[in-house]
Amino acid sequence: MRGPLYPSSVPAAKSRSQRFDALVLEALDPIEQRWQTELTQLDVAVDEVPRIEATSPESVVWGDDVVVDSNVPLARLVPAGVDRRGFPTRARIVLYRRPLEARARNGGDLTDLLHDVLVEQVANYLGLDPGVIGGNQ
Repeated sequence: MRGPLYPSSVPAAKSRSQRFDALVLEALDPIEQRWQTELTQLDVAVDEVPRIEATSPESVVWGDDVVVDSNVPLARLVPAGVDRRGFPTRARIVLYRRPLEARARNGGDLTDLLHDVLVEQVANYLGLDPGVIGGNQ
């Protein structure tokens, strides 16, 4: 037999990457609803793994713009700036899929972890306390 195992309309037909993207949107939704006007100039992106230029992981020092667990970056806030060609870029949060998935036991854990990481990064972007972003204050 050749062809897809599942119809494209069922969740099992989606790739891990597509399922992760859907979880990101689900975790981001309550934050965007509350902070919609403040987040109009912010993008959210997903990379498989972080790019590390240092030769020794022990020597890497992450800045305040990176959410780290056991010296492994889970997300990074890239500020607005100018690209190599001189065009303006928008600020963006980059989530690293594989490190995030590795730290979650199941889909519920991953959704909670994504929400926590997004709250921390949005708070960093807006210069606010994460409790304010998450609705705890």
